[in-house]
Amino acid sequence: MKSIPHGAAVVVIDKKGFDIGQEIASFLPAAEVHELYGKTENNSVKFSDTISHLQQLFREGHPIIGIFATGILVRALGPLLGSKFKDPPILSVANDGSVVVPVLGGHRGANLMSRYIAKKLGGVAAVTNASETILGFALDAPPAGWVVEGIERAKEITAAILDDVPVKLNINAGTATWLKNANIPFAETADLEIIVTDRKNIPRDSFCLRPPVLSLGVGCVRNCKPGELISLVIKTIADAGLSKLSVGCVVSVDIKSNEAAVHRLAEYLAVPARFFPVDTLELETPRLKNPSKEVYSEIGCHGVAEAAALAAVGLAGELLVSKKKSQNATCAIGRSSGEIDPEKVGKPRGRLAIVGIGPGKKEWRTMEAISELRECSEIVGYGLYIDLIGDLVREKNHYSFELTQEEGRARFALDLAIKGKNVALVSSGDAGIYAMAALVFELLESEKRSDWDRLDIVVIPGVSALQAAAAKIGAPIGHDFCTISLSDLLTPWDVIENRIQSAAKGDFVIAFYNPVSKKRRFQMSRALNILLKYRASSTPVILAHNLGRKEEKITVKTLGEVSINEINMLTIVLIGSSNSRFFQQGISDRVYTPRGYRM
Repeated sequence: MKSIPHGAAVVVIDKKGFDIGQEIASFLPAAEVHELYGKTENNSVKFSDTISHLQQLFREGHPIIGIFATGILVRALGPLLGSKFKDPPILSVANDGSVVVPVLGGHRGANLMSRYIAKKLGGVAAVTNASETILGFALDAPPAGWVVEGIERAKEITAAILDDVPVKLNINAGTATWLKNANIPFAETADLEIIVTDRKNIPRDSFCLRPPVLSLGVGCVRNCKPGELISLVIKTIADAGLSKLSVGCVVSVDIKSNEAAVHRLAEYLAVPARFFPVDTLELETPRLKNPSKEVYSEIGCHGVAEAAALAAVGLAGELLVSKKKSQNATCAIGRSSGEIDPEKVGKPRGRLAIVGIGPGKKEWRTMEAISELRECSEIVGYGLYIDLIGDLVREKNHYSFELTQEEGRARFALDLAIKGKNVALVSSGDAGIYAMAALVFELLESEKRSDWDRLDIVVIPGVSALQAAAAKIGAPIGHDFCTISLSDLLTPWDVIENRIQSAAKGDFVIAFYNPVSKKRRFQMSRALNILLKYRASSTPVILAHNLGRKEEKITVKTLGEVSINEINMLTIVLIGSSNSRFFQQGISDRVYTPRGYRM
């Protein structure tokens, strides 16, 4: 299957279309909802002029899905149309989801997207391309992994097939089952020819399809420069008379799954990187041309480049090019008897994204967080946090943990990622503020597990509860501030108390996290008593409850009147400094801490 294009802009211009647009964005990879200002208050990209926004998206190459009449897209984008081989996919969807129209770029993904969206919504895809409706495929949009060379001749070849003009099919690599099973009466001899090959040299002006039949096995010393590995590979492919366009995947041993050179090579060739454990590579020893005792003594198998290339193509495949070496790298090439499906080869490098989802509501999620959650296949987190992103976890594997199981959930996420999964470990607010990111890195440093060290780990920032509470009431953290957690489960109380004293003396605005629980009552009272020694009883105190949820409540008290009975674990408490000010703006309570601009 060819893959669904990423990064679509789902454009809506009225409230009725928003629900359909949001649903479409939820199941398309890295899609975003773009909506006309003032239509809803949802978390989306806003625009004020529909025509100019559509034109800007088109110029930037985004796939566009308009939840409105096709005519709007035609009028907006008509003046910008260029080559069918370069224009992005453009679709129109009825605002009830009943019809999906691929307006432009049918062979660049629009037809595929139309059918996929229609299936998800229970609608109809109005695909009109003759090649797809009659033949069931398009020569200029072959299956995933295939590459077209001489694409400008695709229209001529397709027209000839549809008009019963003789066309020859010349296959010398792979199976091309999708062509052979199309019930096309290919001729034994003809002036027009479709060549399916992995060889570099083909007749001038040929229409050539490059099947993904070559596996590129590689090895390198630690921190090998990417340029050295890429140069070795390109020379090896050229010397063998092969086309780099037929490489289906880059493969190596799993201990190299965090090697930058291997991943830069895969990006250069625009193919996936996949990895095998040493015991799998050791099984290939009888088929190696250059087994190495030194490699075996070092990592446990008799070869990396040749063994990985063979493991990727299976027993029916062959080692087409034996190991070639540079100073710090090796490569070998295998050839499969059929097309290589990278999803069935080894496993990818595992990825763990530690994602801050904001305090609660959708509008406080960052676009980067939304993109990560849509891209991942597994979601791990405290059950309440997973519930908060319920719109993004549909059709994904998700694993809920209790509030007190932080270490268990971090370990589970890491172990899931080493299986080659794309995992999101979610935290409310910002993942790096009293949340899961620090625990993950603590485990990585203390346990030094080689399999965890191979993972691609990223931290995705989120809107913190501190920021959300401050924004709701005004600008209380407009000047120096600090945060202190009052939970003494992990930090001794005397340490916490010393920090409160220091912050009070320093006249910081203070945000208290984890202020009160059923079992922890005295800590908040003690903190308030300490602060009253240094600040006036009239100092404003902000109590922000259930931020971003239906039960949200923001109140302002004074330091002298606030009671711990008004506070629980779903409250964040902001204590003003001596300079913090409270006033009423109309009917709204406001607190701010001036920085001194008007002094």
